[in-house]
Amino acid sequence: MRIGLFSSFVILFALLVASSPRAVSQGASAPAKLQVHLNYTGSGTVDEKHKIYVALWDSADFMSGQAMPVEIQSSADKRGTVTFSDVQKVPAYASAVYDPTGEWDGQSGPPPQGSSLGLYSKTPGKPEPIDIKPGTTATVELSFDDRVKMQ
Repeated sequence: MRIGLFSSFVILFALLVASSPRAVSQGASAPAKLQVHLNYTGSGTVDEKHKIYVALWDSADFMSGQAMPVEIQSSADKRGTVTFSDVQKVPAYASAVYDPTGEWDGQSGPPPQGSSLGLYSKTPGKPEPIDIKPGTTATVELSFDDRVKMQ
């Protein structure tokens, strides 16, 4: 009798999981992913204290200070990779900041003065839109150095 009750529970659980909205909708509108490969060639040491912060934006308006980042990821490697696993709006945009002070957490106000700034761009100074289809992963390389700094 115990085995029958356990089997009934397993079948009921399997039916609930199979009919859950998440299981049904996941194939229809799986999230888009964005991998940003970093290439910081500046003079600063990148480590656990002095990180590179990559911001995901849903509008190019961030260039004029008119937008907030959707998400921020960090890397402790000059040639690191960060992944945004749930990109909701496309096109997306990516920027990077190297924190030379080791004091900034990427979220508490603007980057410190003297921080190196990077931008995913094909034309210098102009953010390049990143188009990602739902359920796929886009990969971009964001290279920057110490030429553009936070004032």
